[in-house]
Amino acid sequence: MNKPLVICSTLLIETSPQSLPLGAACIASSLKSDIRTKDKVEVILTDASKEDGLSISDLKQKLTEGRTPAFFLASVYVWNRVELEAISLELKKGFPSCVTICGGPEVTANPFSFEKSFDFITTGPGEGIVPELISKILEGEKDLQKIQYAAPQKNEILNLESPYLNGTLDPAKYGGALWELARGCPFKCSYCFESKGENKISYFPMERIKAELELFAAKKIEQVFVLDPTYNADKKRAVEILNLIAKKTPDTFYYFEARAEFIDREMARAFTKIPCALQFGLQSSDEEVLRLVHRGFNKKVFVKNVGILNQEGVIFGFDLIYGLPGDTFKGFKQSMDFALNLYPNNLETFCLSVLPGTVLFDEAEKLNLHYEKEAPYHVLYTDKYSKEDLKLSSELSLSCTLFYNIGRAVPWFISFVRFFNDKPYSFLQKFIKWYEKVYKNNILTCKFSSDDDYFEVQKMQLAFLKDLCHEKHCDNVFKVLEDIVILNGAFSVNSSTGKSQKVQLKYHPDDLLSEYALDPMFFLKNAKPYRCTVLVQNGDYKILSRC
Repeated sequence: MNKPLVICSTLLIETSPQSLPLGAACIASSLKSDIRTKDKVEVILTDASKEDGLSISDLKQKLTEGRTPAFFLASVYVWNRVELEAISLELKKGFPSCVTICGGPEVTANPFSFEKSFDFITTGPGEGIVPELISKILEGEKDLQKIQYAAPQKNEILNLESPYLNGTLDPAKYGGALWELARGCPFKCSYCFESKGENKISYFPMERIKAELELFAAKKIEQVFVLDPTYNADKKRAVEILNLIAKKTPDTFYYFEARAEFIDREMARAFTKIPCALQFGLQSSDEEVLRLVHRGFNKKVFVKNVGILNQEGVIFGFDLIYGLPGDTFKGFKQSMDFALNLYPNNLETFCLSVLPGTVLFDEAEKLNLHYEKEAPYHVLYTDKYSKEDLKLSSELSLSCTLFYNIGRAVPWFISFVRFFNDKPYSFLQKFIKWYEKVYKNNILTCKFSSDDDYFEVQKMQLAFLKDLCHEKHCDNVFKVLEDIVILNGAFSVNSSTGKSQKVQLKYHPDDLLSEYALDPMFFLKNAKPYRCTVLVQNGDYKILSRC
């Protein structure tokens, strides 16, 4: 007799290591190992990507693999709610006996809103509650509550089955891994789901961490995104794991979320021992704005510790949120200037989402927040942030993503801004106006969205800089700016892709990479022309010929 089929599924926002179905895999893993279900059901893990643009019917076919499930479990997030609800309803039409169950952050935040689209709703950590629910259904228990509330995880050590180690999830299939080291957060930021928890961290055991690292090494995983919102909250543990990474997977690139307030020289140097990048949730540089969302911030300590990272050569980036309560468009521009003047490798900017289940959601009326009632719950306006200001912020956000992030501008951006006697935000606003004039449309229609588009963005950067030099009556400086952009871009692409880059230059690479290039006018007056063809590879360059 065939065992009842349980399909654990989700709809990914894209096909990438950052979007692999870890949540659904954790539930599938628990069903395979829990004594109540492991011998009673057949479990499979499925996923699809929104990038594929499939219809609801095609998505249903893909997620069920053409089979008839006894149970269909959906891991629901802000970005896939609409589709997964539709798939659940269509499944019920085709397979009336199929039991549909949903869980995940979006469900936990507002479980009552899913009552019409799923048979059962589970909240909180699902590894315990889902096997219990399915076991009771299989045993024929009646009068089960439609909403199943899971107790928050209270163990300091999380003894859960690893979906990687038991073969449920193969990171090689997705080109990388999401690596869960801990759950919970010690802070109380009101825009985050974690703010309503116990404000503590529960850790996965070191034995599991070591075993997963060995698996990553065996599979030659190229990149790992660490799921721990405050990786460096426990300094001793953080450094211990960094040492393990350096020993077991020295060629894998890791992405961490951390708090700048906890950085010191020892920890910064530990990060330099492995290929990695850190991301810091700055959100705003205004201490009063951050106070309104219950987030502590000491600007002097932040600047000091970020300075340590720059001195030690650690790659890092920042996150900013626009539309926060108490903030203004002017304040957002000041936060952008503060962030960019610290030379981050990237600056990610987001519109505030007033997520159900957060403290901010509960306090929205008091804070004069008006927001979308459906996902993604973006703020529409506040008492200090108008709809027009939010549109301008969105344009500035995209300009930063395009010109600074995708354009790999960090080595030269601030020096160019200073050369033109400008501020970072103002410089990026000029780029917006230039783009709309040249391309005859709003920058929000711009489709460049990945590092694969770098060389197209570089062409735009150079065209903009050439026009700006002409406007400022310094056309002769453009040849210096052009060489700086091209050479630094070649090094950046070589570093990130491993592909060698051949470029034509008007000045010697040594001069272009020196501190003198930070002052383009001084460079123009003192550097001698040196036309050459240069090959950039393995982090170094070789002059192939003089032109």
